[in-house]
Amino acid sequence: MTGRVRIGVIGVGHFGRYHALKLAASREALLSGIHDIDPARAAALAAETGAPALGLPELFAASEAVIVATPAETHFRLAAAALEAGRHVLVEKPIAASLEEADQLAGMAETRGLVLQVGHLVRYSAEYAALAARMERPLYIEATRIAPFKPRGTDVSVILDLMIHDLDLVLALVASPIAGIDAVGACDRRPHEDIANARVRFENGAVATITASRIPLKTERKMRRFAKTGYMSVDFMARRLVLIGRERGLPLPGSGGYRIEETSWAEHDALEAEHRAFIASIRDGAPVLVDAAAGRRALEAALMVSASMAESRARARASGLLDF
Repeated sequence: MTGRVRIGVIGVGHFGRYHALKLAASREALLSGIHDIDPARAAALAAETGAPALGLPELFAASEAVIVATPAETHFRLAAAALEAGRHVLVEKPIAASLEEADQLAGMAETRGLVLQVGHLVRYSAEYAALAARMERPLYIEATRIAPFKPRGTDVSVILDLMIHDLDLVLALVASPIAGIDAVGACDRRPHEDIANARVRFENGAVATITASRIPLKTERKMRRFAKTGYMSVDFMARRLVLIGRERGLPLPGSGGYRIEETSWAEHDALEAEHRAFIASIRDGAPVLVDAAAGRRALEAALMVSASMAESRARARASGLLDF
């Protein structure tokens, strides 16, 4: 395949708009059209990008591929429609609402020989490259992702809104099946959880503790990793990584042979990198970094966190610790 890949965007709310603007400026892709349930919003972005606002059948006809950036509960229906129409799909996380839906999408893409990529954006970031290049086989990971409340994303719990990013990241770093999850959480005047903490145990013995919240006053993203070979501390907001081990960095006096590496990274445009990867998979058959299987693993972990949280809440009610 040569030339610019014609890509349409379904759903041009907060994040879908970014997708559309990025594609409109791309040299590798052509924004073939946009679709949104809000005609006024679609028309406004059409005027801004120069791409037409289209109905779904017309968008599929005009496109080789589509990006699904709608609310989570619609991902399966829209991604399935696009695959049925023979179009490659990049679907925002989570891949679907259930494992059965995720399996169906994967099967449709495989049967039709189509690319199905899941939008776990962190995997295309410079921060992920910095982490993945250091410290193999972690024994323990501690991750924190908290941010002030924003109305968008509250159609799902904080698990599917924020925590799923770190679940996917931890799954990629540990590379072992999950043995079990223990989780607790709470809601703040909304039907879905706004605070969640999960302890994830893996079959290879590794453990990860992940905390996510969307009600604090400031944003914080940090991670610590422990392994037989050393210790790593990462402050994502400051783009600062400290690694204490035996193979990298400067000698650490009095440490018995350990060395210290303090480094940072120059963040690149992760959304552009995600688009480039999608286009390379379509055009050149490049492997899909975050494929349907990876999206399914992250979804399964998120659903396990939700199930464990429901069990914890039921036990708390039974013991009288909760009255709702």
